[in-house]
Amino acid sequence: MNLNKCSVPEETENQEDKIMKKVLSIILAMMMVLFAAAAFAAPATLASVKEKGELVIATSPDFPPFETLSGDGSVTGIEMELAAKIAEKMGVKLTVEQVNFDSILMGVMNGSYDAGISGFSVTEERKKNVLFTDPYCMAAQAIVVVEGSPIAAKADLEGKLISVQTGSTAELYCMQNGYNVESYSSNVDAQMAVQNGTVDAWVIDDLTAAEMVKANNKKEGKKLVVLSEAMTAEPYAFAFAKESGDLVEAINGYVHEMVADGTVAAIFEKYEAPYTAPEAAK
Repeated sequence: MNLNKCSVPEETENQEDKIMKKVLSIILAMMMVLFAAAAFAAPATLASVKEKGELVIATSPDFPPFETLSGDGSVTGIEMELAAKIAEKMGVKLTVEQVNFDSILMGVMNGSYDAGISGFSVTEERKKNVLFTDPYCMAAQAIVVVEGSPIAAKADLEGKLISVQTGSTAELYCMQNGYNVESYSSNVDAQMAVQNGTVDAWVIDDLTAAEMVKANNKKEGKKLVVLSEAMTAEPYAFAFAKESGDLVEAINGYVHEMVADGTVAAIFEKYEAPYTAPEAAK
């Protein structure tokens, strides 16, 4: 017998394996129960938010100036400031969860988050699955012209030539509505077209327009102007679960208040972003 070799009875090894497997199965079962509970939490109500003292919102911080990551990793932007003011008015803490954009609405629907706040346009398709607040602003396709242009409003574009970016919603809208369109592969080229007089006006997303026009007007050469009237507009709002009706009703009150007293407009101005008030507020 080799005394340097110690053997363990096979029966003992099997018993230890059985115990370990049982422990692991219990842990796994507990994890699955916890996951299921989290995945199918009850959608937020006004009472539940106030009871826990917290409004949990989900956002994808890749849509400046509405939401973007700051240097310290926190989320900043127009909608984050609006959400913070809403939470303050409710007397609760704001908690921001950073997630992928395409998972936000599902998370709101299954109760993982109280709200989805991430530059959501209100569409009929989305309204089938979630409940939206009243809009706080209208996103827009802006009309850009050279300074001194006789074009001062959308009606003045009849018979004029408009530059747009190929494949953009601006191109789609203008073509579907019978405008004369010259499409360019980039908005830089579309901008140059209006500056050198190849076209009469340029239609582009309003926030991008603001940034590009601001940069252009710092340089020598023809200055550009973003008209106050948008080419087209769509409402932006916050998304909640269908069962969150009383919570949405309360938040609608805060939204109306902030639109009416100029709070929303002031936040847009802080971020040097053009603001178009909701139709109901005009």
